[in-house]
Amino acid sequence: MSRIVSLAQAAGIQVEWTDAAGRRQRVSEDALSAILAALGLPADSSSAIADSCNRLEERASGETSFLSGDQGSVIRLQGRYGGAKRARLVLEDGSARDVVLEDGQDGAMLPAIGQPGYHRLLLDDHEVQLAVAPPHCYPIGEATGGRRVWGPAIQIAALRDARETSYGDYSSLADAARAFSERGADAMAISPVHALFPADTSRYSPYAPSSRLFLNVFYADPALIGGAMPSAPRAALIDWPAAIPERLGALRAAYDGRDAGVKEAVSAYVAEAGEELRRHALFDALHAHFFRQSGAGGWQDWPIEYRNPSDRAVATFAAAHEDEVGFYIFLQWLAEKGLDEAQRSARQAGMAIGLIADLAVGMDAGGSHAWSRPEELLTGLSIGAPPDPLGPDGQNWGITGFSPQALQRTGFDAFIATIRAALRHAGGIRIDHALGLRRLWVVPSGASSADGAYLTYPLDDMLRLLALESQRAKAIVIGEDLGTVPEGLREEMGRKEMLGMRVLWFERGADEAFLPPKEWQGKAAAMTGTHDLPTVAGWWSGRDIDWTWNLKRKADAPSEAEHREGRERERTKFWAAMRDAGVTDAAMPEPDDANPVLDAALAFVSETPCPIAILPMEDIVGLVEQPNLPGTMNEHPNWCRRMPGPTRDLLDQPDIARRIAILKSKRAR
Repeated sequence: MSRIVSLAQAAGIQVEWTDAAGRRQRVSEDALSAILAALGLPADSSSAIADSCNRLEERASGETSFLSGDQGSVIRLQGRYGGAKRARLVLEDGSARDVVLEDGQDGAMLPAIGQPGYHRLLLDDHEVQLAVAPPHCYPIGEATGGRRVWGPAIQIAALRDARETSYGDYSSLADAARAFSERGADAMAISPVHALFPADTSRYSPYAPSSRLFLNVFYADPALIGGAMPSAPRAALIDWPAAIPERLGALRAAYDGRDAGVKEAVSAYVAEAGEELRRHALFDALHAHFFRQSGAGGWQDWPIEYRNPSDRAVATFAAAHEDEVGFYIFLQWLAEKGLDEAQRSARQAGMAIGLIADLAVGMDAGGSHAWSRPEELLTGLSIGAPPDPLGPDGQNWGITGFSPQALQRTGFDAFIATIRAALRHAGGIRIDHALGLRRLWVVPSGASSADGAYLTYPLDDMLRLLALESQRAKAIVIGEDLGTVPEGLREEMGRKEMLGMRVLWFERGADEAFLPPKEWQGKAAAMTGTHDLPTVAGWWSGRDIDWTWNLKRKADAPSEAEHREGRERERTKFWAAMRDAGVTDAAMPEPDDANPVLDAALAFVSETPCPIAILPMEDIVGLVEQPNLPGTMNEHPNWCRRMPGPTRDLLDQPDIARRIAILKSKRAR
């Protein structure tokens, strides 16, 4: 084994991995060297490798500042605490007691603690933050009383209500929550609502946020405080470059006209949210300033004296632009108010769960979080995925994420804050790319996704923290476990009452036949699709094949004709599965006749033992086009499609009402 391979393994890089086809792959030494350099462990010479090895050894032998453990089980400390000795345990509620550390086979052992929470262990002059977790996340059965439930998956911007607006917002979401609840839904999975870049109208993708600690203010509704909402002509696609300035103008007018009551409410919000909020609002003001001035995309493009939030130039800017910073604080307050109203509407209307928030896997390296807290994030590496069924060419998402070393060093402070932010106005959370709890595919800046490698993450710690926060919020947890899934991860998720995702198109058996509903794994959300996949109507008609060949994307067949022939065989398998499951007895419909296919698909998914069925609203409504086509930028109108009518009107249409009746009847069994 070469020294660079040894160093990479010690740093948590997986030198070998198994791809989605079961083939063993090995990372090149050049790729390892680039990733190690980004992790602050140079490996471009023998002396650099030696220095990096020494740095890792020092880090491993240093004092532990954070430990997690399970409620009712002994907790192992580092070996340096060996030998029986007394320590002081201070529980989260303020009570304290002396404890005796005992020698164990792998180091000192702390006696079991029966009370979950965030505690402190005082060892001489050293303090350890101690997170003691309940056995599992909040079970969905406790939220639903054991009933099998269903709900739509919604792109907020796509929604319409009685108003004619450029795109859907938090008020549209509240209206949709009431409408779906009245028709028996118990949950609504929503697209991410993380903060974006208000000044840049080109950055509307919900999965490349500036910060996951704050909200997307584009969805704020000035009418909540008596402001005027601009009307817009009805259109099938959102014109974001026009719609965003229009909405921000209306929000600015609402800010300028706010009354004493609003000012008092915002002041109380600032007092509660603290310095983190002020710094995020200051970032938005700075970003707007430099974006207007030079088109700067992120803080790395600003003049050097503004790149550190503690620098004097930043404080001078804040003082000179106090009103602008105040505007962005106001926007966060109004966004919180709107999202809170949506969740309250869902629960008051009878939903057992309400909103299921979507936690994006990472954030933009030029955004607010990276500017405010750069020490918490990976630098010089972006997150992506190796080639797999979801992305045959591999994926480089151009975003960054938490550094595993920083998580340990900071007591997982940013991770905990991120989970709490997501659950503040929700009854559940969907963790995008939950595989990242164990490992993330990281790609050096400027490299292709093929030059990446898996970086190991502290899975046990993160699952314990998820369980602790989930139980406190009484919120269910769903993890997107699609793609190249590490061995044993799904089983570990199941033990923690963390639901996976089972998607119709991927649940196959021998000869690629669709698995019957009764064979689907039960600890998961059953789904007909996701925002990244063809809709049922689109798949049946071959619309995804149109896009593949029109855009000259990598295909599953050597020619378009063979691709379409293969789809016809797939349709035959699909319809045979529907008939075998007893959800239809009709002859197979033609490719342009999607209605019976939609009815059968929703009934099929609802027959599974999964405790919740989550159906894209596009499939409930019967739309052909999908919200997002992975791997495209301007070639496809990602995140721009709108629903064909107001939610309430749509749900009353005969075809859609029939599908909802199917969902209700199947889930009630």
